[in-house]
Amino acid sequence: MAISQPGGPDRRPGPARGTAGAALPVLDLAFDSGTLSLLRTEVQAQADQAGFPAARATDVVLALHELAANAVRHGAGAGRLRIWRRAGAWLCQVEDGDPLPSGGPAATGGAPGLAVMNAWQAVPGHGLWVVRQVADQLQVRSGPDGTRATVTFGLPPGHAEP
Repeated sequence: MAISQPGGPDRRPGPARGTAGAALPVLDLAFDSGTLSLLRTEVQAQADQAGFPAARATDVVLALHELAANAVRHGAGAGRLRIWRRAGAWLCQVEDGDPLPSGGPAATGGAPGLAVMNAWQAVPGHGLWVVRQVADQLQVRSGPDGTRATVTFGLPPGHAEP
């Protein structure tokens, strides 16, 4: 798994800082089937640092792991997780295939050519159902470059923005 710090070598090009949706992610990870436990560990550490209560941090880890596992099992076998802080919330993306070099979350305007659909539900399961139960919002889009799930988790009340 490649773990990149903001601006690190695995960061894909995007809009310049200062434009809408261009803030650097607080976490940017590439993953595959052999690195899902490391993904969980990294998400847990970031959720703890962000001040999520223990039960809510568990929800975040569970949801992002389920999305990553779907990308591995039903997608390209690997993917990318990015997390941004946005006005009282975490905005997270899990992408499979060849992720679009958006530089920012699709939920801030979407990406052309992607149709809203649940492509990862090709095999019956409960992963996306679980994510919908614990996340504040979930959007799944699929297109020729793969599938992108965008999920939002509200930060705890009184959380100080960076």
